Amino acid sequence: MHACPGPDRHPRTPGFRMPRGACDTHVHVFGPAARFPYSPQRSYTPEDCTFEDLAALHRTLGIDRAVIVHGGAHGTDNSATLDALDRDPQRLRGVAVIPSGLREAEIADMHRRGMRGCRMSTVVSGGASFDHLERLSAETFDLGWHLVLHFNRASELVDVAARLERIRSPFVLDHMARIGGAEGVESLPFKVLMSLLDTDRCYVKLASLYRLSALPYPHPDMMPMIERVVEARPDRVIWGSNWPHPICPVPMPNDGDLVDLIPLWLPDA
Repeated sequence: MHACPGPDRHPRTPGFRMPRGACDTHVHVFGPAARFPYSPQRSYTPEDCTFEDLAALHRTLGIDRAVIVHGGAHGTDNSATLDALDRDPQRLRGVAVIPSGLREAEIADMHRRGMRGCRMSTVVSGGASFDHLERLSAETFDLGWHLVLHFNRASELVDVAARLERIRSPFVLDHMARIGGAEGVESLPFKVLMSLLDTDRCYVKLASLYRLSALPYPHPDMMPMIERVVEARPDRVIWGSNWPHPICPVPMPNDGDLVDLIPLWLPDA
């Protein structure tokens, strides 16, 4: 377990003006730990990054709506995320971290409070692994939930692709399936990603690509992959800031700079 630095607490106002109704599809809230303790099984310890911090950030960035993806430091206790959803039900929706086998009433209560998906990860400990994929799909499909897959290595997408083709649920490949700029459009994981777009249930999330690039901002080595995905299925591309950037292995980004990447990546935005 290691401590991870908090976000840049002084986000600049971006030059790009977000359209009305814009949604940041990937943020987390952490803590406050005194009220929402972190999981003993967590692989990292974040700073408290609260509902109030998130609301202030989005006022600066001009973002109207958001999806809170439950953070791995809280394990499968979704209380911190649910509390945030309860406080702004018009603006926020959530993605839970749950094991398969929960009682229907528990899932129904999460749905009532704004959860609309569940995340599986090979990156953080104490959550839900891909072993739960088919069962979580079956247990949440009738509610219209989607599945989010958080990969530690791009090769894991190749391993799980056939299973994704068989489930009925829509699914999101977090962080562009962790495919690095050095791997690029000719890599097997990227070819698999493109083939999964043909299922019509696959969404690609452009979030925390600063982790995947071998080049400094604006990370031009990521552009060939982004352009291919946007050209093929612009209706299956979503954007997220990844605030507050947990387990960030590179210099902490300023969220205003991340917003200013949007017109480069998505020129019709």
